[in-house]
Amino acid sequence: MLVTTYMQQAYRHALGLVRSHDDALDLSQEAFARVFRHHESLDPERPFYGLVYQVLRRLGFNWTRDRRSRAEKLEKYGGWLVEKQRSPDPAREAELTDLRERLEAAIDTLPDREREVLVLKEFEGLKYREIAELLGIPNGTVMSRLYAARRSLADELEAMR
Repeated sequence: MLVTTYMQQAYRHALGLVRSHDDALDLSQEAFARVFRHHESLDPERPFYGLVYQVLRRLGFNWTRDRRSRAEKLEKYGGWLVEKQRSPDPAREAELTDLRERLEAAIDTLPDREREVLVLKEFEGLKYREIAELLGIPNGTVMSRLYAARRSLADELEAMR
């Protein structure tokens, strides 16, 4: 029942952290499995999803840390696996692809804590209070991390021009 209740939310948060459908599914399932493995030691007063999110957050940060190594190996050995898709408007598709790549690259440069708050606010649509409760930090910390993330993102995108 708990998995059914919270799986979509966990998946969306994982997707915001790792931006990969399959990896987000894997990470969200792993987070639930880890919480349930340690169910004897859970604090019944603490919200269940808060526990899941904390595990999911650590898994996502670890995945992000290891991603660069995986990407380098794939680029080196598996480039022939990637097949180009055709678009009805190649110029528009190229423009969108360029913008998407620049945005992803800029987001990737953000420190984990700033990227996390940015994703929760801008992509998940959570309010400051909800983010603060989820991460166990004060509202002011949420606001300062979000400000820093937006400023860094703007600077990075400007530098990419």
